[in-house]
Amino acid sequence: MNNEAIEKRSTGESDPRVQLAFERTFLAYERTRIAWVRTALALISFGFAIAKVLQHLREQRGETATLMSPRAIGLIMIVIGLVSLVLADRQDRRAVKALRERCPGLPTPITGVMTVLIALLGVLALISAVLR
Repeated sequence: MNNEAIEKRSTGESDPRVQLAFERTFLAYERTRIAWVRTALALISFGFAIAKVLQHLREQRGETATLMSPRAIGLIMIVIGLVSLVLADRQDRRAVKALRERCPGLPTPITGVMTVLIALLGVLALISAVLR
């Protein structure tokens, strides 16, 4: 079928190929968001582990803090994880909004719940690492 003919049809018509294409695109957005959440979670958890465990080991040995102490590196990793999570969430919301304008029948994304939970975990990890 000609691409122009497909574009001229509205999504309200019963062309299952167009609806399935929108659904595949929506699911691709969902997978991308979950990948960003996974990456942010890894940065936050490794940053917290570095900040807490290595700082504890340094204190046991009686070493003094340097400019780039394990605590500073851990805090930077936690902040990078939180920032990446926020930026990925904003990008995903814009993309889904644009997709929803062309195809309003798409399901409501549930990955936002996971994003919020991981962001709360990151904020708690950051507060815990800052307070020692």
